[in-house]
Amino acid sequence: MPVDTHAEYDRRAQLDRLKNASADEDVLVSIVVPPGESIGAARKPVETDYAEATKRDEQTLDAPLIDALEAARQELADYDEVPENGLAIYTGVVDGDLLTVVFDDLPLALDELLYEHHNEFNLEPLTAITEDESTYGLLVVERGGAAFGRYEGETVDVIDSFDSDVPGKSSAGGQSAERFERDRERQKREFFDEVADRATRTFLDDDAVDGILLGGTTGTVERFREEADLDHRFDDHVIGEFSVEYASEQGLRQLAETGQQTIEDQDHENAREILSEFFDRVQNDGETIAYGMDEVDDALEYDAVETVLISTALEGTAIQSVGDRAVEQGGETVIVPDNFADGSRFVDAFDGVGALLRFPIE
Repeated sequence: MPVDTHAEYDRRAQLDRLKNASADEDVLVSIVVPPGESIGAARKPVETDYAEATKRDEQTLDAPLIDALEAARQELADYDEVPENGLAIYTGVVDGDLLTVVFDDLPLALDELLYEHHNEFNLEPLTAITEDESTYGLLVVERGGAAFGRYEGETVDVIDSFDSDVPGKSSAGGQSAERFERDRERQKREFFDEVADRATRTFLDDDAVDGILLGGTTGTVERFREEADLDHRFDDHVIGEFSVEYASEQGLRQLAETGQQTIEDQDHENAREILSEFFDRVQNDGETIAYGMDEVDDALEYDAVETVLISTALEGTAIQSVGDRAVEQGGETVIVPDNFADGSRFVDAFDGVGALLRFPIE
C-alpha cells in the first residue's frame, strides 16, 4: 500500500539541493559523525580550520570558508551528544547564499567519521544509508544440497548451506532396487521438508524479506514445490524461479544475477498498480484525476487528493512541497521511479506529477 513518505521526501529534497551545489574553491564543508563518536571529535578539526582561516587576511576567497566553518560550529554547538544513528552537517556559500543542511534523524546508522571541505559536498556516506533498498531471500535447491542467502542492493550474503543425503540413482535390478528407490524417495522428501522448514524460519518469519527467488534445475524445483511440506505463505513470497546449477555461494550469486529484472519489476509493483489506476481513469472519465503541477495544486487547494503520484525525475523541492501538502491533508503519496516504461511515460505525458482524486473538481 502507499505509505507516508514525508521523511523520505525531506531527505530527497535536501540531498537534491546538496547534489546540485558547487563552488569555485574548496569552501563547501562536509561533516559526518557516526554513533559512538563524540561531538568533540567532530568539533576539533572545525575549530582548528576556523582559527587558521580567521588569522589569515580576510580576502574574498577566505570569507566563504569562514562563513561555512562558523555555521558548522554553530550547528555542532546544538548537540551535547551524537544522535542515535549519527549526525551529518553540510554547509557552504552557494551562489552567494549560505546553504546549511543537517541530518540528525537518519533511518540507518552512519559508519564513518568524516570532515572535509571541497568544491562539492561529499554525500557518499549519506546516500548509501538513505537509499530505499529491498531485501530478497535467495534459495537454491538441488539434489545434492541447498543454499540460503539474502540479496540487498548489490550485495549477496550467504546465510547457510548444507548437503543432502539423497543418493544417486541405482543401476541394480530386482527387489533390492525397488527397496533402494523407496528409501531414496523417502530421503528426498525428508531433505525437501528440511529445506522447507529452514526456508520458513529464514525468510517467511522475517518481515524484512520482500520476496524469495527460487533456483535449481527445473525438475528439482518442481518436485520441491509439489512434495515438500511448505508453509502456506511460501507461494505468495516466491517472485520467480530460475535455472541454477549449484547449491553454493556461486549458485546464490548466479540466482541474484539472473533474477535482477524480476527484482526490479517487483520493486516497481506498487507504482505500477497506482499508475495503472491513474491511466485507467485518464481513459475512462478523466474527472477524478489531476496531472501537472497546476492541476494537482488546485486539487490540493480543494482537499480533493486521495493519492498523489510524484516521479523521481522531479527536483526534490517540488517533491517535498507536493508530498508535504498531501500528507497534511490525510492523503497518501507514491514515488514513481522513472526507470521503467510506465514511469517514463508518466514523466513524458503528465510532467511526472499526478493525483487520484476523492471527488471531481471544477
